[in-house]
Amino acid sequence: MKVLRTQHVNAWYGNHHVLKQIDVSVEQGTWTCVVGPNGAGKTTLISILAGLNRATQGEVAVMGHDVQADFAQARRNLGVVPQELVFDPFFNVREALKIQSGYFGVKHNDDWIDELLVSLGLADKAQSNMRQLSGGMKRRVLVAQALVHKPPVIVLDEPTAGVDVELRQTLWQFIAKLNREGHTVLLTTHYLEEAEALCGRIAMLKAGRVVALERTSTLLQAASSHVLKLKIEGQLPPHLAAMSRVTGRMVQFPAHDAAEIETTLAAVRASGVVVEDVEITKPDLEDVFLDVMSQKTCGAAQEAAS
Repeated sequence: MKVLRTQHVNAWYGNHHVLKQIDVSVEQGTWTCVVGPNGAGKTTLISILAGLNRATQGEVAVMGHDVQADFAQARRNLGVVPQELVFDPFFNVREALKIQSGYFGVKHNDDWIDELLVSLGLADKAQSNMRQLSGGMKRRVLVAQALVHKPPVIVLDEPTAGVDVELRQTLWQFIAKLNREGHTVLLTTHYLEEAEALCGRIAMLKAGRVVALERTSTLLQAASSHVLKLKIEGQLPPHLAAMSRVTGRMVQFPAHDAAEIETTLAAVRASGVVVEDVEITKPDLEDVFLDVMSQKTCGAAQEAAS
């Protein structure tokens, strides 16, 4: 069953074409990530799915309910964790969750609220005013609010941006549990290692257009067969730097076979750069992402989820 579907979605803000012909569908019980550079249109897409923004053209449905024509039913099926920290400063954590439950007509759900508080590490903050919480704790409350009505579809917009490792682990353990129980998850993130570890499918956005939409394993298999990682002392000449991904003293080159590895190493040594360490690994999602984003032309990469 397709629980999320966008068809020919376009969004304009004034003269700015933010989303361009977005055709994406998500199967029930799957975990899909949407990744892309800043300004690619990720948050705009999430806002349209949640009914907060209106698409200029196209159709958007959640569990078969149009997000505009049948907003209330579509919204009941959706739990959205926004990127911004938005909270009511007049209530404590438990009160905020009870009020959020009321928005969806949910009553007598104290057991579920207790489970959310424990699972998200908020049990000892239940009586604390929202103003007293740290940024990370406020983020946890936003997640709890999104889940308080037990939505079948969970949408997370950069939920771990700027938060500590403990929250990331706590959050992903709980969301993974819900996913195993049948909840569908849609995640936007800049942390590509999270996307690779968590998501079965990846959609890549660039300048408002879907430029890749595949299973994570398929994207990784399509990349170069190996990556040559070097720790160097010195600066690569421009022709070698253009072939590589440089992060401080760490340099990565795509390498398809042993001969290419030998050729690259010889070229680096011939340039006068000192190689302090060598490692040969498989490409990760960041390698794939940078390769896709560097392509000047994008084919018809959009497809329905299978």
